[in-house]
This record gives sequence, structure tokens and C-alpha cells, in this order.
Amino acid sequence: MSAIEARELTKIYRTYRKEGGLRGAIKGLVRRRYDETHAAERVSFQIDEGEFVGFLGPNGAGKTTVLKMLSGLLNPTSGDARVLGFVPWERRNEMKRQFSLLMGQKNALWWDLPAQESLELNRAIYGIDRGRFTQVVGGLSELLEVQDKMNVMVRELSLGERMKMELISALIHEPRVLFLDEPTIGLDVVSQKRVREFLRIYNEEHRIVTLLTSHYMQDIEELCHRVLIIDHGKIFFDGPLAEIIDRFSGHKIISLTFEKEETRDLSAFGEVIEQTPVSIQLKVPRAKVTETCRQLLTACRVSDINVQEVPVEEVIRQLFGERHEADRIARATANANVS
Repeated sequence: MSAIEARELTKIYRTYRKEGGLRGAIKGLVRRRYDETHAAERVSFQIDEGEFVGFLGPNGAGKTTVLKMLSGLLNPTSGDARVLGFVPWERRNEMKRQFSLLMGQKNALWWDLPAQESLELNRAIYGIDRGRFTQVVGGLSELLEVQDKMNVMVRELSLGERMKMELISALIHEPRVLFLDEPTIGLDVVSQKRVREFLRIYNEEHRIVTLLTSHYMQDIEELCHRVLIIDHGKIFFDGPLAEIIDRFSGHKIISLTFEKEETRDLSAFGEVIEQTPVSIQLKVPRAKVTETCRQLLTACRVSDINVQEVPVEEVIRQLFGERHEADRIARATANANVS
């Protein structure tokens, strides 16, 4: 049985639409009009024991809504889900002891207490044996290199140090499922790398199911072999990260280094991404890469040539842009037909 299973999860928010002025206010008392927003629409997927899965999508796509439903914070409008065999929104204590939700923009630690005392409170809440608690916190703080910060007030910690403490807090009861919502948001590159390394090691050692949302593609590329992509509440891709490029990228990048300065205009060979007097990067359709390379080697004195895939971050950004433009056109067409 899968550790996490979502079946056609749907969450619809209804918001009251008030017309302007006194007349609109009076009309609202008699007959209210509502707008419906589909934050998640028939979302279905399965995650097995030990998987580290990335959850991608633009702001407002529905990522956090899905995480909140899977952790029991939101009841779905329709659909079903199981986390370790439990229905999340029933909020059974047996499930609460086996999962953890960490949100990068929410604080779980007490602001005016040292981190150690906040962790002690969580130990009491979960009923963790003191010996086991000491062992777990000691191991996690060593991995995250924050042993010397345990008695510092949370409000006096740097953002990176606080996020590391939040990770310790989320893992002291040794959950089997971990939901991470933007865990590296706002962190400097050193702290991001340390957090990523910790998550990778912890997942490998404990085989914990991890579902990660992040706007930093480096988080996803370094940690996740599988990704779910959601947009407008609907999942439209579920598979290996490398497959995104194969399915959605129609181009490759050709990098050339010249033996001497090249002054000619080479834009006829492809889209110029970057150019210096002695080098150039061209974006070329995949089907034309071989022929373009042959033409460039004939036309220029090349000392080095390299062909590589378009970065996955750019592919996803372009993909979202194309989908949003298609939706905009569809809505404009629908409005025109109505009028």
C-alpha cells in the first residue's frame, strides 16, 4: 500500500462578490453572489515509502492547499486521500504522531524561548522518552551544525539557524511522512545547501516519505527524482525530473568557443542567448542541432563546441507562461462568445 494516496482531491473556495455603493450593499442583503475558486481540482497521485517527491507550480497553483488537505488542516470539497492508511481530516492522534508539516513562512517554535526549551515543549506534547529525545536532538543538531545555538532565543537566531531549528522540531518525534512547504525560502546559498544536504541524508537513512514544494529549482534538482507539476489546481505532469526536458523542451543550447574573435552576425543559426568576441551560446530547435553544428563548424573557426539541454528551470518557466497565455486566450474567447 502507498504511504500517500490522493484520489480526485478537490477544494473549492467560495468568496462573496459585493457590488459597489449603497444599492450594491442592499442587494447583497437580499441575494448574495459568490465566485468559486478551484484551488485543487481532481488531484490524484500516489507516493511510496521512502520517496522524495518535488511538488512544483507557480504561486496560487494549489500546492499548499494540497499539502494542507493531506496534513488534515483543510477538509476537501470532494475526493479522498489516505496518509499511512489514515484519512487526514479525521485528525486521529495515531496519524498526528507519524507525520510532520514544515512551512517555511510559518513559525512553529516559541519566539521568546530558547530553541532547546521549545523542543522540550514538543517533547512533552508528543510524550517522547527523555533519553530518546536527547539522542534524536543531539544527532539532528550535529547534522545541521547548530549545537552551539540550542540555548539562544529563537528571535535572536538568523533566518538560516531558525529554519534548522524548525527542521529539528519537525523531526523530533521521528515521523514517517514529512511535508515541506518552501523550507529554504529566504535563506542564503550556504544555508540552502546545508538544509538540502541534511534532507538528502535524512531521507536516505530513515526512508521517510517527503513531499517538497519549492520555488528554488536547485532544491528540486538535488533532492527529487520524481516531480508533480500543478497549475490552476490541476496536476498535468507526474514523472521523473529528467523527463520534463524530453517532453516539454523543443530546443537545445549550442556553446561555441572560437579560435579568434568572431565579428559576424550568427543569429541566423539560432537564438543568441549570450555572446562575447570569442564565444557564443545559441538556442536551436532539437531537430536542427546536428545540421546547425555542421554549418557552424564550416562557417567559423571553432576551438570548442558543446551541446546541452535547456536548464529545467527555464523549461518549466516557459511551460507555465505558455499555459497561462493559453488560458488567457480561452477566457477572452469565452467572454467574446457570451457578449
